Amino acid sequence: MRIGSILHGLGTGARAVLLGAVALGCATTSGKDERQVELHRAKVHYDVGVERMAQGRTALALRELKRAQELDPSDAWIPLALAEGYRRKGRLEQAEQHLMRALELRPDFQSARLNLAALYVQLKRYEDAIPHASALTEDPTFPAPWRALTNLGWAQLQLGRRKEARRHLELAVEYHDGYWPALLDLGILEAEEGNRLAALQLFERVLEREPGPLAEAEVHFRMAEIFVSLGQRDRAIQHLTAVRERRPSGTWGKRSADYLKLLR
Repeated sequence: MRIGSILHGLGTGARAVLLGAVALGCATTSGKDERQVELHRAKVHYDVGVERMAQGRTALALRELKRAQELDPSDAWIPLALAEGYRRKGRLEQAEQHLMRALELRPDFQSARLNLAALYVQLKRYEDAIPHASALTEDPTFPAPWRALTNLGWAQLQLGRRKEARRHLELAVEYHDGYWPALLDLGILEAEEGNRLAALQLFERVLEREPGPLAEAEVHFRMAEIFVSLGQRDRAIQHLTAVRERRPSGTWGKRSADYLKLLR
């Protein structure tokens, strides 16, 4: 499963904000100025939280982001970041709740809608993913339509809507011919429809973009399956050996290792 976007649109300016906070903390405030101080503190906690997230320190990130939300419950960027933190922790129900909250605060929040569609794809709730992905594909202001199109195409493929899936995945590649998740999904579609050479060409294009060990393990495994079906056992072993040499964790690494044992 590919996810068109996760942690989309988050940025950090924590260092600059923290420098400002030192001077601000020395001032005496009252009345409406107190609210400005709270908003500033919320921004500091948010920026620190996003920075911790980028460092892979998710528990610390969540602590900062929850404090930010307490100080400023009206900022849609905070639940967006919280959702990503909970997703990384495997707490997907809470991730969904925070993305829904972000959209309640800002119905036109494209990053939240994209991440919600991606989360539903991850949860295999494909029918739920489709309206959110579709809304983005129909939004002329959305700057990365290939991401939404890939989520939409994958969801439709999993639901057996192959014609629609092909149309949206091909359009995603037309928008961005180097976007490997769309290339991979389109390759899977071609393989499932028996277009093995077309699938191999797409998988090669994915590998050229070096998407990372997990995605590459899946690609090599799928290519090995095709080469076995073509009677090219040695080529299949080459691809499975490539997976073993990189030793990726996860399902595709294990499946590749098991398949290699069967072929040898």
